[in-house]
Parts: sequence; C-alpha cells; structure tokens
Amino acid sequence: MRTRIKELRARHGLTQAQLADRLGVRRETISFIEQGKYNPSLRLAHRIARALQSSMDELYIFDDENDLEGHK
Repeated sequence: MRTRIKELRARHGLTQAQLADRLGVRRETISFIEQGKYNPSLRLAHRIARALQSSMDELYIFDDENDLEGHK
C-alpha cells in the first residue's frame, strides 16, 4: 500500500513531527508509513486521513486493487 501522506502533509504545511504530535504517535511512525515500511492500523489510517482533511480513498493507494477482487 502506498500513501499520499507526504504530499497532503506538505499541502497543510505540517512536518512529520507536527502530524505525529497531532496523532499521538512518534515521528518515526509517520516516516515509516510515508516510506511504505509500515502499514498503519485501520484506526490510525482513519485518524491520519481526518488530520489531513482527506478521505481514506484519496490518501491510501493499494498497489494491486485486483488483489482485493479475489477476496470477495
């Protein structure tokens, strides 16, 4: 899963540390999510989207959406 967190965070003029403070997580957590090294829990993913005034669909990009169709 890829994200647009870095792009939207920059649009809001937030550093990784500022976003992390708003969410109550470490700056490294935001860094790892942005780098694709860590997938956030559904709860954290939703909180990030809200903090960036975005929808989850806008913020998160699944690498292979066809993978999801196989699980229906």
